[in-house]
Amino acid sequence: MALDEENGSEREMLEAHLDGNRATAVAKVSGLSWEQATRRLGPSATSAAGIIRHLTDVERWWFRRHLDGQDNVPFTWSDSEPDLEFEFTAADTLDAVVAEYEAACAESREVARRYALEDHMLRAEESGNRPSLRWILCHMLDETARHNGHLDIYRELLDGRTGYLG
Repeated sequence: MALDEENGSEREMLEAHLDGNRATAVAKVSGLSWEQATRRLGPSATSAAGIIRHLTDVERWWFRRHLDGQDNVPFTWSDSEPDLEFEFTAADTLDAVVAEYEAACAESREVARRYALEDHMLRAEESGNRPSLRWILCHMLDETARHNGHLDIYRELLDGRTGYLG
Protein backbone atom coordinates (compact mmCIF):
# COMPACT_ATOMS: atom_id res chain seq x y z
CA MET A 1 0.00 0.00 0.00
CA ALA A 2 1.34 3.43 -0.89
CA LEU A 3 1.61 5.69 2.12
CA ASP A 4 -0.08 9.10 1.90
CA GLU A 5 1.13 10.82 5.05
CA GLU A 6 -1.21 13.77 4.59
CA ASN A 7 -4.40 11.89 3.79
CA GLY A 8 -3.89 8.40 5.14
CA SER A 9 -5.73 7.32 8.25
CA GLU A 10 -3.90 6.34 11.40
CA ARG A 11 -4.57 2.69 10.61
CA GLU A 12 -3.34 2.98 7.01
CA MET A 13 -0.14 4.58 8.26
CA LEU A 14 0.47 1.95 10.96
CA GLU A 15 -0.20 -0.92 8.57
CA ALA A 16 1.91 0.60 5.77
CA HIS A 17 4.88 1.15 8.07
CA LEU A 18 4.59 -2.38 9.47
CA ASP A 19 4.38 -3.85 5.97
CA GLY A 20 7.44 -1.82 4.98
CA ASN A 21 9.36 -3.27 7.92
CA ARG A 22 8.17 -6.78 7.04
CA ALA A 23 9.42 -6.32 3.47
CA THR A 24 12.75 -5.02 4.78
CA ALA A 25 13.23 -8.16 6.89
CA VAL A 26 12.72 -10.33 3.80
CA ALA A 27 15.03 -8.13 1.72
CA LYS A 28 17.76 -8.37 4.37
CA VAL A 29 17.97 -12.17 4.04
CA SER A 30 17.35 -12.41 0.30
CA GLY A 31 20.37 -13.68 -1.58
CA LEU A 32 22.05 -15.28 1.43
CA SER A 33 23.12 -18.90 1.13
CA TRP A 34 21.64 -21.33 3.64
CA GLU A 35 25.04 -21.58 5.32
CA GLN A 36 25.18 -17.79 5.68
CA ALA A 37 21.55 -17.52 6.83
CA THR A 38 22.08 -20.05 9.63
CA ARG A 39 25.55 -18.97 10.71
CA ARG A 40 25.81 -17.86 14.33
CA LEU A 41 27.90 -14.73 14.66
CA GLY A 42 27.89 -14.39 18.42
CA PRO A 43 27.53 -16.41 21.60
CA SER A 44 23.74 -16.85 21.29
CA ALA A 45 21.86 -19.17 18.95
CA THR A 46 20.75 -16.19 16.83
CA SER A 47 21.14 -16.27 13.04
CA ALA A 48 19.57 -14.34 10.17
CA ALA A 49 17.21 -17.23 9.36
CA GLY A 50 16.46 -17.61 13.06
CA ILE A 51 15.43 -13.96 13.27
CA ILE A 52 12.97 -14.48 10.40
CA ARG A 53 11.60 -17.58 12.12
CA HIS A 54 11.31 -15.61 15.38
CA LEU A 55 9.37 -12.86 13.57
CA THR A 56 7.06 -15.57 12.19
CA ASP A 57 6.26 -16.76 15.70
CA VAL A 58 5.80 -13.19 16.98
CA GLU A 59 3.29 -12.42 14.19
CA ARG A 60 1.28 -15.49 15.12
CA TRP A 61 1.59 -14.86 18.86
CA TRP A 62 0.11 -11.36 18.78
CA PHE A 63 -2.41 -11.51 15.93
CA ARG A 64 -3.73 -15.06 15.91
CA ARG A 65 -3.25 -16.23 19.48
CA HIS A 66 -3.89 -13.04 21.43
CA LEU A 67 -5.90 -10.66 19.25
CA ASP A 68 -8.07 -13.36 17.68
CA GLY A 69 -7.95 -15.82 20.61
CA GLN A 70 -7.10 -18.81 18.41
CA ASP A 71 -5.99 -22.08 19.98
CA ASN A 72 -3.50 -24.49 18.38
CA VAL A 73 -1.54 -21.75 16.62
CA PRO A 74 1.72 -23.26 15.29
CA PHE A 75 4.91 -21.95 16.89
CA THR A 76 8.47 -23.12 16.38
CA TRP A 77 9.43 -22.63 20.02
CA SER A 78 7.85 -24.15 23.09
CA ASP A 79 8.04 -23.55 26.82
CA SER A 80 10.36 -26.54 27.15
CA GLU A 81 12.51 -25.53 24.14
CA PRO A 82 12.44 -21.73 23.83
CA ASP A 83 15.32 -21.52 21.31
CA LEU A 84 13.86 -23.86 18.68
CA GLU A 85 13.35 -20.86 16.40
CA PHE A 86 17.11 -20.88 15.93
CA GLU A 87 17.53 -24.62 15.31
CA PHE A 88 17.29 -26.00 11.79
CA THR A 89 17.22 -29.40 10.14
CA ALA A 90 18.74 -30.61 6.89
CA ALA A 91 15.27 -30.33 5.32
CA ASP A 92 14.95 -26.59 6.10
CA THR A 93 15.69 -23.94 3.47
CA LEU A 94 15.81 -20.16 3.50
CA ASP A 95 13.04 -20.04 0.89
CA ALA A 96 10.80 -22.10 3.18
CA VAL A 97 11.62 -19.96 6.24
CA VAL A 98 10.82 -16.77 4.29
CA ALA A 99 7.63 -18.28 2.81
CA GLU A 100 6.46 -19.21 6.31
CA TYR A 101 7.12 -15.65 7.49
CA GLU A 102 5.24 -14.17 4.55
CA ALA A 103 2.34 -16.56 5.24
CA ALA A 104 2.30 -15.49 8.91
CA CYS A 105 2.23 -11.82 7.85
CA ALA A 106 -0.70 -12.53 5.52
CA GLU A 107 -2.47 -14.32 8.40
CA SER A 108 -1.86 -11.29 10.63
CA ARG A 109 -3.29 -8.92 8.01
CA GLU A 110 -6.38 -11.12 7.66
CA VAL A 111 -6.95 -11.23 11.43
CA ALA A 112 -6.35 -7.47 11.83
CA ARG A 113 -8.91 -6.68 9.10
CA ARG A 114 -11.63 -8.04 11.39
CA TYR A 115 -10.89 -5.60 14.22
CA ALA A 116 -10.95 -1.86 14.86
CA LEU A 117 -7.86 -0.16 16.30
CA GLU A 118 -9.69 0.23 19.63
CA ASP A 119 -10.64 -3.46 19.87
CA HIS A 120 -8.86 -5.38 22.61
CA MET A 121 -7.31 -8.83 22.42
CA LEU A 122 -9.63 -11.75 22.99
CA ARG A 123 -6.95 -13.67 24.92
CA ALA A 124 -5.34 -11.80 27.80
CA GLU A 125 -1.59 -11.76 28.34
CA GLU A 126 -0.27 -13.64 31.34
CA SER A 127 -0.38 -10.32 33.23
CA GLY A 128 -4.12 -10.09 32.55
CA ASN A 129 -3.67 -7.12 30.22
CA ARG A 130 -5.62 -7.06 26.97
CA PRO A 131 -3.98 -4.41 24.73
CA SER A 132 -5.77 -3.06 21.68
CA LEU A 133 -5.03 -3.70 18.01
CA ARG A 134 -3.46 -0.22 17.95
CA TRP A 135 -1.00 -1.35 20.65
CA ILE A 136 -0.27 -4.60 18.79
CA LEU A 137 0.48 -2.73 15.54
CA CYS A 138 2.81 -0.33 17.38
CA HIS A 139 4.48 -3.21 19.21
CA MET A 140 4.97 -5.13 15.96
CA LEU A 141 6.49 -2.03 14.35
CA ASP A 142 8.96 -1.84 17.24
CA GLU A 143 9.68 -5.57 17.21
CA THR A 144 10.18 -5.85 13.45
CA ALA A 145 12.25 -2.66 13.19
CA ARG A 146 14.49 -3.79 16.08
CA HIS A 147 15.13 -7.12 14.38
CA ASN A 148 15.75 -5.36 11.07
CA GLY A 149 18.61 -3.62 12.87
CA HIS A 150 19.96 -7.02 13.87
CA LEU A 151 19.57 -8.21 10.29
CA ASP A 152 21.47 -5.11 9.07
CA ILE A 153 24.41 -6.09 11.24
CA TYR A 154 24.21 -9.78 10.30
CA ARG A 155 24.07 -8.98 6.60
CA GLU A 156 27.05 -6.66 6.79
CA LEU A 157 29.08 -9.25 8.71
CA LEU A 158 28.04 -12.08 6.38
CA ASP A 159 28.70 -10.49 2.99
CA GLY A 160 29.45 -6.80 3.44
CA ARG A 161 26.15 -5.56 2.02
CA THR A 162 24.59 -2.58 3.75
CA GLY A 163 21.53 -0.36 3.37
CA TYR A 164 18.12 -1.26 2.03
CA LEU A 165 18.47 -4.33 -0.17
CA GLY A 166 14.93 -4.47 -1.62
